[in-house]
Amino acid sequence: MDDDFELPPGIGPHNDRELELMLAGTKPMAMFSDAVHVSDYFPETDFAPHVKSGRIIRVEEIIRKAPYPMRYLFYALPGEEWRIEEALVMCRNLCAGTVADHDVDSARMGALLGYSEEDIAAFINHQQYMKSKIS
Repeated sequence: MDDDFELPPGIGPHNDRELELMLAGTKPMAMFSDAVHVSDYFPETDFAPHVKSGRIIRVEEIIRKAPYPMRYLFYALPGEEWRIEEALVMCRNLCAGTVADHDVDSARMGALLGYSEEDIAAFINHQQYMKSKIS
């Protein structure tokens, strides 16, 4: 692979279409995360009216982790709250350093977020490529 290996469009964090896809009923869950001290891209204002009307469910958790706590913000469609619960377990494990297989967790998180198997495979391939560049 060359140095220009990139993810296909629409894959990866914050592709700015989460709300649109959720309102269309084609994306069951969206997740935003960052260290608390730099959390500047959280589209809460955009989601707020839909949360208030009950069209979307919001769950936030801050997980203490050195050197900075991590903020996780989830949105799910009604009836899809189980996805948030499962994703939070995975986030807690990540912060605790108890993830056994990052590729397995990435694939599961991708499925929870509603990505296709092809998109998930592309994301994992990209992660592996990026790791190989660092090593």
